[in-house]
Amino acid sequence: MKRRLKKGVYIFVFIIIFLIICTVMLIKCENKNNIDKNKEKVNQPVNNGEKEFPSEKKMSLIAVGDVLIHESVYKDALKSDGTYDFHKMFTEIEPILKNYDLKFCNQESIIGGTALGISGYPSFNSPDEIGDEIVNLGFNLISLANNHATDKGEDAILYSNSYWKTKNVITAGSYSNMEDRNKVRIYEKNGIKYAFFAYTTVLNGTLNKEYLVNRYSAEKVKEDIEKVKDDVDVIIVSMHWGEEYTNTPTESQRQIAEYLSSLGVNLIIGHHSHVVEPVTYVGDTLVIYSLGNFISNQLSVGLNQGIGLMVGMDIVVNDGKVTFENIYKELILSYAENSTNFKVIPFSKLNNDLLNNYENINKEYISIVNGG
Repeated sequence: MKRRLKKGVYIFVFIIIFLIICTVMLIKCENKNNIDKNKEKVNQPVNNGEKEFPSEKKMSLIAVGDVLIHESVYKDALKSDGTYDFHKMFTEIEPILKNYDLKFCNQESIIGGTALGISGYPSFNSPDEIGDEIVNLGFNLISLANNHATDKGEDAILYSNSYWKTKNVITAGSYSNMEDRNKVRIYEKNGIKYAFFAYTTVLNGTLNKEYLVNRYSAEKVKEDIEKVKDDVDVIIVSMHWGEEYTNTPTESQRQIAEYLSSLGVNLIIGHHSHVVEPVTYVGDTLVIYSLGNFISNQLSVGLNQGIGLMVGMDIVVNDGKVTFENIYKELILSYAENSTNFKVIPFSKLNNDLLNNYENINKEYISIVNGG
């Protein structure tokens, strides 16, 4: 009996000691957690109850050049019922476009309505269906300021503006009245506020109403930019400029680029030469001097005119400073077989059957794009 009692005392004492040890360990752990939490609080910025936002914002953009619908191009898209289907021409390019928030192109051949007659060079008028396809591909930044905007006169310009207003896209460079032209437009993507303008230095015809197409002038550009520069993070300008069929920017292009950069423009997207020109910086401004053609039948004129360019990028805004990251440059071929079977093909998807010696051609033209 004594032995049982003694054994029970030992067990009780052991339990008491075990409970004391557990309690001490729990108290130490809780104190450590409180210390860690206090450390975290010290390292956190004080926001005084205000909502916190990341200082860095980012949006992606890809740009291609001229949508130039020659007669052979729209005839290749013609269906038996008299409508047009351009989709087959862009299937190779579509997956690339899907990776970007903003997608830019220059609608070189105006969409002026069937009443004026669908036509190609030298006085273009393209069917609505090419615009429909451009929208289906996701293009949402459309420049309407170029030398062919006046090909079919005021009626075509008014029709074009009405057509694009039915689409969920942003256009610039052509307007139906002065009030519309002078309206301040600020857009937003991923928390980044931006403005988009388009101008042309050349026109094939004359204008009796200056608002119909934005003809470039230093005064006009400065006035437009002054209206928005304090309210946006990024300013994008589309420029139809330069000399046709030359891969070297003209002195006028360089001067305009310097001027736009001095006004605070962040990105200049150029076209008109129908061939590729360098992509470079002027100050902090990224300048794409010419993207060449996106879709056309100018491969029949020469290889130089058949090669275009895609430029993609991330536009990063950090504490008010704009930088460009992940810049992607790839050549494209506006391919055709004897002015039929048109297709836009990235060079990464070419082979020697489609374009003989394409790898060396790629090196040659990428050298041009990179400034030699």
